Amino acid sequence: MPIRASAAASETVDIVGPVCESGDFFARDRQVPSIAEGELLAILDTGAYGMALASNYNTRPRAAEVMVSGKTAKLIRKRETVADLLRNEMSGL
Repeated sequence: MPIRASAAASETVDIVGPVCESGDFFARDRQVPSIAEGELLAILDTGAYGMALASNYNTRPRAAEVMVSGKTAKLIRKRETVADLLRNEMSGL
């Protein structure tokens, strides 16, 4: 769901990941509050985007992980950077 208190309108959307693969869908034809470009979305179960199944396919840095308990949220794993991805590749130069 969108990370904000309320929305006046809703729309039917597909929620997709950034990998540009035909199977990179979180939801299809889902009715959600209207979301503007750049807004954040909270998704409870993310499959391969969560750390348990994460990879660096297509040189994608792994996402940050946030633990949410009630109204409290805590960063438990920082977002990976491109420098993190290349660190081992460049170490021999």
